Parts: sequence; structure tokens; C-alpha cells
Amino acid sequence: PHASLVGFAPVVKHYVAGRVMERELAALYRVRNNPERPCVYILGGAKAEDTADVLESVLGEGIADSVLTGGLVANLLLHAKGYNLGDANVAVLRDKGFLELESRLKAALDKFGDRIYLPEDLAAEENGRRVEVPLSSLPVKGLIKDIGSRTAERYAEVIKRARTIVMNGPMGVFEDPNFSLGTRKVFEAIATSGAFSLIGGGHTIAASSKLGYADKISHVSTGGGALIEYLMRGTLPVVEVLKEYSRK
Repeated sequence: PHASLVGFAPVVKHYVAGRVMERELAALYRVRNNPERPCVYILGGAKAEDTADVLESVLGEGIADSVLTGGLVANLLLHAKGYNLGDANVAVLRDKGFLELESRLKAALDKFGDRIYLPEDLAAEENGRRVEVPLSSLPVKGLIKDIGSRTAERYAEVIKRARTIVMNGPMGVFEDPNFSLGTRKVFEAIATSGAFSLIGGGHTIAASSKLGYADKISHVSTGGGALIEYLMRGTLPVVEVLKEYSRK
């Protein structure tokens, strides 16, 4: 724990949280400790270790009814399931050290496969163009940079039925207009779902702003690593310290 967060408690007379932290904790509690059902988590981006931690926690504790996957996280899950993504894509996973997580993710797929949604088609870059490929046509030569349009539509249907939504990580390389479709479709579905929605992570927040959906989200979490820790554990060190010293 950061000393700046928990170190003052033993030596100051009054130890309180501010309004921003109050709003953040209320939103986190709502999606992690007391979610309205169905509860859908959307996990993408390139931070596979964080995603593995959150995946195991929210599925193992019955928090998430469904987990939709995209980005490098989905590529890793597909590879763990035995799909040949093509040499270039496997090299990316290897270079980032993600293949070391495969046994954990395979165990999660074996245990919670009915609640983990994987892409059914992918979008790769070939000769500067977006080429959509169903899983049955793998491997691909180019780099996979987005979920496919069929997957995006399927995910949108799940999202529209949700009452609680958490998104951490984009579905693809949203900065490139050719590969923003998956992330845009997911945000569009969140915006029209009527569910309580929380997004977090620098790339996810940037994507919501770039694609014009930042003001359609119920809560934009600025917690960064603290968001991941809360999603994993349902609490934070600073919260426990606040509880402890509020009783004194």
C-alpha cells in the first residue's frame, strides 16, 4: 500500500476520504460487491496478467454472469484453446511474456467456459486493409487488430441485456479507424443499454473519449491499478484503514 494513502491514519486525529474517492468507491462497490443482474464484464486490451486476475476473481466468486473478451487478451485465450493465430500473432504473445499465463487461462476456460465469450471472427491487417477472418479460416498472416463484425454484433446483444457493465480494455487498435469497429460497437451498446456502466484503464478511457462515448458512461474510473485490485479483491488497503480508524 502507498504510504501516502495509509500512513497518516495512525498519526492524525481525523482520517477521511474526499468526495472523488467517495464516488469512486460507491461505483466500485455497486459493480463488484452488489451488482444488478445480469452483470457483464468486458475485458480487452493488452494487460493480460491483470485480466487473468480479474477473470479468475469475478467468475470464481460469481460476480460476473458473462465476460466478453477482446484485444490481445482474446488472442491469448484463443491460443490457449488451441487456435493457430499465425506466426506474427503468436510472436507478439511470446514477446510480451503472455504465453506464461496460458495454463491459468486454460484452467479458467475449462472451469468457466460457458460464461467466457471469445471472438468468433477477427480482423487482421493485410496490405494496409482490414480483412475479417472467421476462426475456421485461421491462421492469418497479418496482425490481428480487432474483433470481427459478427463478434461485435454478438457482444452488443449481450451488453444490451445487461443491468451492470464493467469495461477494462478496448477490443482492438481503436486509434486506427480501420480497426475501431469492435470498440465502437461495444461502446454504442453500453450507451444504449440503460445499465449502470463503469469503465477504467487509460486506453479504455481514451477510446471512450476519442469515439465520443465518454459522457454516455455512468462512471469513468480514474483508479488505474487500484481499480484492478478492487475488482480482484472487493476492497482496497485504504478502505480497510478507513474502516479501522472510523471505529476508534
